Amino acid sequence: MNKASGLMVAGLGLLLSACQVVGPDYHLPDEAAIHREDLQGKLAVDGKPVVSDPVPADWWRLYRDPRLDQMIQQAMASNTDLRVAAANLQRSRAQVDEAEAAGGWSGGVKMGAQRLQESGEAFLLPEKVPVANIGEIAISASYQFDLFGKLQRGIEAAKASADATQAAADTARITVVADVVRAYTQVCAANEEREIAQHSLDLQAQSTTLIQRLRDAGRGDETQVTRSQTQFKSLRADMPRYEAERQAGLFRLSMLLAKPVDQLPAGTDSCAELPKIAQLVPVGDGAALLKRRPDVRQAERRLAASTATIGIATAQLYPDVSIGATVGTVGILENLGEPSTNRWGFGPSLTWTVPTNGARARIRETEAATQGALAQFDGVVLNAIRETQTSLAQYSALLQRRDALADAEQSAKLAADQTHRFFQAGRASFLADLQATRTYTDVRAQLAAANTQVAAGQINLFLALGGGWESGRTQASNSGKP
Repeated sequence: MNKASGLMVAGLGLLLSACQVVGPDYHLPDEAAIHREDLQGKLAVDGKPVVSDPVPADWWRLYRDPRLDQMIQQAMASNTDLRVAAANLQRSRAQVDEAEAAGGWSGGVKMGAQRLQESGEAFLLPEKVPVANIGEIAISASYQFDLFGKLQRGIEAAKASADATQAAADTARITVVADVVRAYTQVCAANEEREIAQHSLDLQAQSTTLIQRLRDAGRGDETQVTRSQTQFKSLRADMPRYEAERQAGLFRLSMLLAKPVDQLPAGTDSCAELPKIAQLVPVGDGAALLKRRPDVRQAERRLAASTATIGIATAQLYPDVSIGATVGTVGILENLGEPSTNRWGFGPSLTWTVPTNGARARIRETEAATQGALAQFDGVVLNAIRETQTSLAQYSALLQRRDALADAEQSAKLAADQTHRFFQAGRASFLADLQATRTYTDVRAQLAAANTQVAAGQINLFLALGGGWESGRTQASNSGKP
């Protein structure tokens, strides 16, 4: 080994001995809101319509509705939003592979031929160099050292971003599940409420007919007839609304399942009973909620990716070092491969851009972005607790209202039954009988609307609890999807 080679190897060894990963190593900051003890406890409100049991991965199965299970399975397989999420996840995983492939070994082959007039003075010759057919064949290989952790931080950032994309796909999955349950509930509620409204309309028609007869018999006036007819027309005008709600729910299901309406599971369009959960809703606790919600995980992974970019920006201050070798032949085409045309080389390469032109400002920029990512993470954590507590409070209030209306419905039914018996015994008029029955029907309609609101409150609560993506991921692992 000559002196130059020795110095080269010694210098390279000195550089390698100085290897360090610049930038901060990621860890969840101690001041992050997720560490707050007041966010870790039980989730409960007055009235206690819930229990602290863990939230099941496939919460929609609590409804015990095979038709609903089938629709959710179909949505998981073909929903367009989930297909977009799957494509985004594939792209982010490819970016991880790209980051892992950066640096390290690389190689290349160069081949070429040309009719060439070289400059004589380039070779310190006073005369003109003859025109010749020049060819070149070269094989090169090099290895880039990650002395300051730029490539490692790039891998960390790519992996954290891929994890955030996975969390976004999980958010899309639970949103699709909730939308399917909500649309199915809309169809069932519209059918149920339309049936009650039709009964109320029929009763009003009977009442109008009776009042007209009383008027004709001289026991009433035209004002009563007009008032009754107005009520009938008002009820009749409201009927198309239920059909529109039903159709809207069916169209929503069609979009979510990516199927025509006539290919939805049998009986979907005629469902006339709301899906119900026969047990108290399981909600877990705050600590489990923050671990389960994918939007919290997504924000945390974005914070990790942002932290890694500080190291990437810091590593830009330092040189890139690689070592490479080249073997080839260059010269007149017919002489290629002769000893006089062969060439080879081996040695290190250092490339360094002097840290000007805003290099240090870019570091400050990434540090500020990381502080923003931490603030966003804290906001997502606090919002997760707020959404859940708000949904719990609203769900409790809806249950209380529904129970009160159920009690009123029983009273109205009893009053209607008593009035009907009095009418049969000749102690009450037919008009009084109709009025009591109509009152009972009106309360039934209010109770049906309250049941719809309770069902919607349950869906909103489960959506806030963030469950449902776990089961979907298990299915996807068997099908290659996220």
